[in-house]
Amino acid sequence: MNVLVPIAEGSESLETVAIVNVLRRGDVEVTVAAIGKSRTVHGTRDIVLHADALFEDVAQRTFDAIVLPGGDAGARALGAHAALIEKLKEQRMAHRWFGGICAAPALALAPHGLLDGKQATCYPSYREALLHWVDQPVVADGHCITSQGPATAIAFGLGLLEKLAGSARRHEVAAAMLAEA
Repeated sequence: MNVLVPIAEGSESLETVAIVNVLRRGDVEVTVAAIGKSRTVHGTRDIVLHADALFEDVAQRTFDAIVLPGGDAGARALGAHAALIEKLKEQRMAHRWFGGICAAPALALAPHGLLDGKQATCYPSYREALLHWVDQPVVADGHCITSQGPATAIAFGLGLLEKLAGSARRHEVAAAMLAEA
């Protein structure tokens, strides 16, 4: 199993790290790929994120999932990156997992039709951008998974882990993190 987590200047640092951390605890290969010319990205709250690769260097690879962290500026930058959007459209057409958290569903996925016909969630202040917004921490519909924000990032990572590796693996990782009783 392999997952792509693209990041850009202004990506939500807590969401990025939580998603990557949870998936790697579940033995999922995660590639953090920066949009732009540098693998060093300034995330939210003055936290510097260091990507594994540049997006252009991994764009031809096939991933089991592609998920976008939020952060207003980061989500807008990801949504404006034509090659990433094309890759996400290919992901959807191939029935492979894709999604986002916080601002990403509203600012990067929905404007390009990637959430058409899907129930999804996002940070509540962006809810008007989603036709079928659901007020739940994590929403999966078909091969699309979305989440609401920083406080739901661990649940989002665990939800994606379950979709990729099964409920037993999800529960094992959650229990080790004290995320479930």
